[in-house]
This record gives sequence, C-alpha cells and structure tokens, in this order.
Amino acid sequence: MGDFFERIVDVDVTEEQAGALAARTISWLVAEGVITPELSSEGVYSPGADMGHPPGRNWRRAVADTPGAPWTPGPVAVMTGRNSYTAGQGGDEADRATCPRCARTVVVIDPPGRPEPDEAAWRPFREAVAVWRRTGAASVACPSCGTAVPVTEWDFGPGFALGALAFDFWGWPPLAEGFHAEFRRYLGHRTHVHTGKF
Repeated sequence: MGDFFERIVDVDVTEEQAGALAARTISWLVAEGVITPELSSEGVYSPGADMGHPPGRNWRRAVADTPGAPWTPGPVAVMTGRNSYTAGQGGDEADRATCPRCARTVVVIDPPGRPEPDEAAWRPFREAVAVWRRTGAASVACPSCGTAVPVTEWDFGPGFALGALAFDFWGWPPLAEGFHAEFRRYLGHRTHVHTGKF
C-alpha cells in the first residue's frame, strides 16, 4: 500500500536562510496548533529527516474539507539544505524541463512510449543539480536557444523541485488551498507543492 505525503518546497530560500526560516515556521505552526513541538519518527520517510512533528489539536484547519476523514495524520518532517525533491519512488529525474527563456521543453520521461528516463536528455540537468547542491549555483545550456539558464530557474513541472527548505506532511488529508496560500505568505517565497508515495 505505502505511505503518502504532501510536500511544500520553498524554491527561493537560500541554504544560509533555510535553518532560521524553518525554525520560525515550526514555531508558527505550533502556535497555530497545526503541529506539536514534540518529535516522532513514526511514519516519517523523508530525505534527510527521520523525525517530524505530530499533528496538533487544530490540525484540521490546514486540510481541505474531508467530511468523515477516518484518520489522524502523521508527523510533519522539515528538511533543510539544498536538495532535489521528487514525488515518486526511486528515481531522481523530472518528467520534463522547460526553458524559461524560449519555453521549449526537454522531454525526459514520455510514457507510454518511453517510460524510462532519457539519460542523454537528463544528464546535463543531473550534473547541474549535483553542482548546485555542492555550491549553490549551476546552469544548463538550453538545447534549443543555447542560453545558459540557472538550473533553479528551469520549470520541471509537477513532481520535481529544487530547494533548500521543504515540509513533508505524512498521511495528511489534502491540504487546503487557503492553507497553502497562508504558508506561502508566511515563508515570503514561491513554493512548489507535490504529493508522493514512499
């Protein structure tokens, strides 16, 4: 069956700012009763985090209207440090990458015709992500327009994001649009949201 999560990735925060912003966001969520300050490892399978904050007394204020939802959600894990985040299991590829300069798309995975990633198409991105994780900066030359574009500016579509701060809501009902908007306002940055399964 597996365990499901909804992930919010801050795509603008720097690695240097991420720790302090994570601490402030946790304090805000605790004050709102969405999570508790305690930590639990039960049901947490996040990259770089093996513990998370259990839901608080007001956790339902964060979720969409789910009448009769028969469960209590799991912990919220917080990850800091430059990382790539995917929605799937096992892979580290995006399905596609769209150049923000010319809007041409590099197709990496094209089911059903090509369910496996096109390694030649993804290699420049994989290499740039590795450099970005180490140094905080890397570019990929667009194969269509030739522009060297920072890897963090490419549009990878749903299910893939680069960021230095992320929040995994394990086993929660779908988060409400209003909560997402409030979360973005609190962070003060753009976010990428995707769901996934471990």
